Amino acid sequence: MRRPILLLVLLSLVAGCTSTAGRANPPDEPGRTLGERWQPRPGTPWQWQLSGRLDPEVDVPVYDIDGFHHDADTVAGLHRRGRKVICYLSTGAWEEFRPDAGKFPRAVLGRGNGWPGERWLDIRRTDVLEPLMAARVDMCRDKGFDAVEPDNMDGYRNRTGFPLTAADQLRYNRLIARLAHERGLAVGLKNDLDQIPELVGDFDFAVNEQCAQYGECDTLTPFVEAGKAVFHVEYEVPTDGFCPEARRLGLSSMLKKYELGAWRRAC
Repeated sequence: MRRPILLLVLLSLVAGCTSTAGRANPPDEPGRTLGERWQPRPGTPWQWQLSGRLDPEVDVPVYDIDGFHHDADTVAGLHRRGRKVICYLSTGAWEEFRPDAGKFPRAVLGRGNGWPGERWLDIRRTDVLEPLMAARVDMCRDKGFDAVEPDNMDGYRNRTGFPLTAADQLRYNRLIARLAHERGLAVGLKNDLDQIPELVGDFDFAVNEQCAQYGECDTLTPFVEAGKAVFHVEYEVPTDGFCPEARRLGLSSMLKKYELGAWRRAC
């Protein structure tokens, strides 16, 4: 879940590395391929932009951008600039403004998650959600993305309107990881810090918001120790308040504004 809950709706972009999944990394690329799947290394710089006009000129190897809002030409353009490109999707919450919103039955829609037009999903209903999420990941693959950033992956820790358990969340998160891997895409674990020990083997990188503000950054160490990047942002802590620790821990850290536009200040 993105925090804090009652601020702005996120929609963002992140600077990406070279071409499509499956192509071998050139020597200077901060990542590697596992078969057809890309895996970014710890410390890889990135850009996360989910709102505003996309700025493709940030000099970083990884971009994270909204999967619905950007087409294959945009992804290809970032690839030509030497970026890897991550596809932002919400997999744990329903969003009324998405083109597939009408395909979600009311029975799987729970409480609002604090963002306008969004409601938690009943992740126990994999019979309903798996084909819907598979179609979304298909979209990312077909547009040429290298990876997926699935959001709202910690519903069991929130008031969703459903009696979700930690086991339900582990099962669902592994389902999302499998859907990405079956399509040759890398996948990141978004927040869900308490389940990192169980899930670090299922995911290729992590995406975290505000671990420094909440004193949680050490919990991301298993990803770094596994040779996997942790893409991290802060919104309220100044860079001199979190960058020294981020460097020590091997995080890919930057300061962003809540709307996740083009502005960034990296460590």
